[in-house]
Amino acid sequence: MTIHQQTLARCAAALASAFTAAPARRVTDAALYLAHVEGEAPLRRLAEASGLAPSSVHRAVRRIENLRDDPLIDTAFDALGVSARRALFPDTEPGVRPMPSVSSAASPAFDHASDYALRVAARVLDRLSEPESFLMVAKGAEKAGVFCRKNKFRRPLSLMTVETAAALAARDWVRCVSRTAASAKYAITNEGRAWLRRQRAEQAAQAAPADSLNVFAAQHVQRGERAVARADGSVGVLRVNLAESPLGWLATRKGADGAPFLTPEEVEAGERLRTDFEAAQMGPRVTQDWRNFLTPRDGAGAGGGPSEGPAFARDRVGKALAELGPGLADAALRACCYLEGLEATERRMGWAARSGKVVLKIALQRLAAHYGLICYNA
Repeated sequence: MTIHQQTLARCAAALASAFTAAPARRVTDAALYLAHVEGEAPLRRLAEASGLAPSSVHRAVRRIENLRDDPLIDTAFDALGVSARRALFPDTEPGVRPMPSVSSAASPAFDHASDYALRVAARVLDRLSEPESFLMVAKGAEKAGVFCRKNKFRRPLSLMTVETAAALAARDWVRCVSRTAASAKYAITNEGRAWLRRQRAEQAAQAAPADSLNVFAAQHVQRGERAVARADGSVGVLRVNLAESPLGWLATRKGADGAPFLTPEEVEAGERLRTDFEAAQMGPRVTQDWRNFLTPRDGAGAGGGPSEGPAFARDRVGKALAELGPGLADAALRACCYLEGLEATERRMGWAARSGKVVLKIALQRLAAHYGLICYNA
């Protein structure tokens, strides 16, 4: 093992506790960064030691440098730097940093995060999963607080040390969404939600091991109930995976008046569009531009056998999207059929943040009227 491979290995070991269950890319970036900054290893030598291209190593170091503008990330890496120096130079007086030699003793073992620390993280992330919740860290404060809508954000419902909050940010489970000179506000990330679902799945597996999913499959499952409109006009309830599509997730949200944001008829209209889309056997390559399949075809209305099922479904999708028109059709197609997240749709279409769900609701209202589920006057 070369000197730089040892440096990288020791820095990776120093991250074992702070980066338990963190995304693999964050762990790799942090190890390369500490090996370069604390171990003074050149980027090209780190590239040789890690088997990565020099440009990849350079980008990894730059990513961490850019992240250190975040006060919690900066706090985390200050502490990680101390751990890395202890691992790299175990027999050296504080403040002196000689280069490690190949003959140096093996790095000491590092304990993983305690079960208690992970339970605290799960409790905090569970609070942050609530609508409009956020984590706030004030400049110079020793503790950070989680604020929720339950008490109108008057006081924190949960408190933790800044070090604990920094550990969440280091794992990419929370991310800074706004910052002022006096404080910074954080929200839970997709990685944080996925880890929280895995934790819940592990707990469920321990309680009922014979009836549990693999924990990594379970992070993509959010069991719940959804109201649907039946053909006779009544409303039924189905057990569904709410995380399967943006529509399923949005159906669980509530508006400012406390009522469900989407009505059962609007949800049914979106599901009907998706059913026709799948029956039409349309892939992303075919429907890259939805206007392409609005072209009329000869004999489209003529009767036919079962083999013509996809053609009729294609006509139904085309008529529905033509009824919506540009903009609304894009929102319905991407959310209901491509299962694209609303944030991704907003970025792709150049819309303002948080406007996607409003556009989608309008599209679903018109779809419900098109399918005869409601009477809606445009």
